[in-house]
Amino acid sequence: MSIQFEKTINLKGKLYTFDQAMVMGILNITPDSFYDGGKYNIKSDVLSRCEQVLTEGADVIDIGAYSSRPGAKHISEEDEIDRLLQSLDWIKKEFPDAIISVDTFRSGIAKRVVEDYGVDIINDISAGEMDKNMFETISKLKVPYIMMHMKGTPQNMQNEPNYTNLIQEISNYFSAKIRELSLLGHNDIIIDPGFGFGKNLDHNYTLLREMKQLQLFNLPLLVGLSRKSMIYKFLELDSTGALNGTTSLNTIALLNGANILRVHDVKEGVECVKLVRQLLKAK
Repeated sequence: MSIQFEKTINLKGKLYTFDQAMVMGILNITPDSFYDGGKYNIKSDVLSRCEQVLTEGADVIDIGAYSSRPGAKHISEEDEIDRLLQSLDWIKKEFPDAIISVDTFRSGIAKRVVEDYGVDIINDISAGEMDKNMFETISKLKVPYIMMHMKGTPQNMQNEPNYTNLIQEISNYFSAKIRELSLLGHNDIIIDPGFGFGKNLDHNYTLLREMKQLQLFNLPLLVGLSRKSMIYKFLELDSTGALNGTTSLNTIALLNGANILRVHDVKEGVECVKLVRQLLKAK
């Protein structure tokens, strides 16, 4: 019989256990993100969003300066870092105790924001595929690392993605990545199966239904379903009408083993976590 250890990460020098799912509030400082692009590009708006995220109960603020929506324009490292550093300056001064994650696939940016701004988590959509120095950098920085499964790049990932066995291929992908990081001495890993990243509608719903299989790694599991096209296109809506669908799928994700919800709508995400926790502990 195999021994299952409790899922943990070392966060801000303390051991964080996932007895209750964590909620990560999204702050996109991009002009072209699919839902809220262009909303947070001046100081007052950025700080107002951070205050809202924290007041509504998020555990983490996840800041992204590179749009990864399907077909998004590729921007330079200089443009990405310029957007990030200005916002991090504002946020760290106003909310010094907040847990901050930065969404970047670039090792140079990861190094800069952790060393100079004390960023707590790096969230990499490419799991090191788009910057071969990322794993070595993360192993030296010693911060929790979110690695996501994506087939291709944001520019081409939805060009007819195909799989022979979706769950097996994602499992094999994570197995190889986890081993590579482990050999570098880094074990604070969170996995994200990458809903909508190199996956069509059927792939996304198969993944959600079979997500429990990813618990074999005994690592925290993050899901990002918030207002995605797998919800609004199927329901013949747009992203602004996808909150109810998001909450429905987040509930299923939590029941299937999700430990972190990455959301635009923090209040609803927190309520979802509380309700599912009560359901699971009720006798």
